[in-house]
Amino acid sequence: MAESEERRGLFSEEDEGDPAPDDQEGEPRTPLSPICDPSHLLHRIVVLAFMCFLGFGSYFCYDNPAALQTEVLQDMNLNTAEFMQLYAWYSWPNVVLCFLGGFLIDTVFGIRLGTIIFSLFVFGGQIVFATGAIVNHFWLMEVGRFIFGIGGESLAVAQNTYAVNWFKGKELNLVFGLQLSMARLGSTVNMNIMGWVYHEVGEVVAAGHTTLGVSLMLAAVTCLLSLFCALVLGALDKRAERILHKEQGKTGEVIKLTDVKDFPVSLWLIFIVCVGYYVAIFPFIGLGQVFFIEKFNFSPANARAVNSIVYIISAPASPVLGFMVDRVGRNVIWVLCAVVATLAAHMMLAFTFWNPWIAMSLLGLSYSLLACALWPMVAFVVPEHQLGTAYGFMQSIQNLGLALIAMAAGSILDTRGYLVLEVFFCACLCIALMAVVMLYFVDYLKGGDLNRSASERARLQKEAAAHSE
Repeated sequence: MAESEERRGLFSEEDEGDPAPDDQEGEPRTPLSPICDPSHLLHRIVVLAFMCFLGFGSYFCYDNPAALQTEVLQDMNLNTAEFMQLYAWYSWPNVVLCFLGGFLIDTVFGIRLGTIIFSLFVFGGQIVFATGAIVNHFWLMEVGRFIFGIGGESLAVAQNTYAVNWFKGKELNLVFGLQLSMARLGSTVNMNIMGWVYHEVGEVVAAGHTTLGVSLMLAAVTCLLSLFCALVLGALDKRAERILHKEQGKTGEVIKLTDVKDFPVSLWLIFIVCVGYYVAIFPFIGLGQVFFIEKFNFSPANARAVNSIVYIISAPASPVLGFMVDRVGRNVIWVLCAVVATLAAHMMLAFTFWNPWIAMSLLGLSYSLLACALWPMVAFVVPEHQLGTAYGFMQSIQNLGLALIAMAAGSILDTRGYLVLEVFFCACLCIALMAVVMLYFVDYLKGGDLNRSASERARLQKEAAAHSE
């Protein structure tokens, strides 16, 4: 889920248009105060605040199961394979919706109505999820996660469409960085506060699945905040459309599945790296709390804290590392470093008893670096008219991989334990590592476009522009 936002932030600038003029018809209008004027920076800062909180609820609730892993297993009487179904059911609808989300926003609903509808799915899914725990029906919790998944990824598409519509040119990268940081903040707050919420609720209501359900219902308040932001953004965008005579925002994505047959070998290797890497991150975080309790004898609070360090580091590191990759280039080398560092972190967690804060900090840095270096490479290997299809397909197979590996990880943990599970994650990273090495040589044979320095790319762009003129 978090990576759709990252990749859209990294390539959306290619699809953005020119800012709409303040008044197309030249008619005089009453001067507005800066905070009420849609063309003024102060008003757009207010809009940005609502944009950032638009996705807070979905990111907060996405990892509710990870934050309450022990409680969910105990109160619902589940094994780990059943627990990981909560993540699999989130991913299943997004195998398809990665292609349909942008189409629904552009063609069917429009950005304003689409954002409200997707926010309703997120809110409704969390309510059903919590209700399933209250009535002690796990199948209903799975239905809730499926509904939640329908809205979660598509809401990220809508959020970034709003950003492109309101912030263009040099402001756009900063806006995407702030949105990404707010997403990480939501995940971090969830990891560190839901255990306390569960404890406090347990002091008031009967212990067991009722406590779990009420805690999850309280978490739904953050989704209600997202719905409120969607309503406010819709009103502000409609007002700006009337004042500035501009059209509703478009995602800029054109999806044509027939383009898949034209994808180069380099792109398929990027897909393999993407799946092999991320299936060793998100399922691990989903199962991390009990791992740190059992292996390192951490308290539940400390286990949740160390499990959230990946998100804590990613919030400030992603914009900084993104700037560094932009300035240096050499994307393949950065991806190789990120995969090797992540493999080293998992090996430390598997085969040593070193303080896990070291490995998790390394994991947070490498996770942020890979996102900054991997997703932009798609734009280097496919023409612009195929970008929507390429990114949609990349997200689709990523969600398919996450769904399958989530179920596999739960089964491995139930039958073999955490050591074998860590070896399994290391094997996934080795596949990603081999794909990166192959990508380096394939790219080298084709001229090295993916691994050029930033200065070389700038020089080639200038030469191309001069030639076209």
